[in-house]
Amino acid sequence: MSNAVAACGTVPFSLTLRVRDTCLCLHVQRAARALARRFDEALRPIGLTQGQFSLLMSLNRPEPPRIGDVSALLAMDRTTLTANLKPLQRRGLLKVKVDKADKRGRRLLLTAAGRAVLAAAAPIWTKTHAETERALTHASADVVRAALQQLS
Repeated sequence: MSNAVAACGTVPFSLTLRVRDTCLCLHVQRAARALARRFDEALRPIGLTQGQFSLLMSLNRPEPPRIGDVSALLAMDRTTLTANLKPLQRRGLLKVKVDKADKRGRRLLLTAAGRAVLAAAAPIWTKTHAETERALTHASADVVRAALQQLS
């Protein structure tokens, strides 16, 4: 079919329907957007998005992580991560510090204000997460997580 499509320059509507109904990427993107909206709405009263919550939570470690470690955990390139850090820095929720072991590297440190916002966000996340898991009627949350981890 791909040769025929390339030769005539058109894509049959049947393929459009197949993509709509079966494309894993499309379905994961749609689910991700719906989940992000749900968590964004829940976290709005404390002034965070779900992405900011995840970023702050990724900094909640015994030792401040390196930018590269956070970038890998969040599957985000360093440039995008740096752009996402800036509004949180301006709010005083985190600091970027020179890595003492490697002066070229940077470590990300939650401030007291960042820890306080994260503490306020945690029960909101817990409640919203439990509601989201209960909404899964065709598969357990563990099965969904395992499948997504296989893809990532």
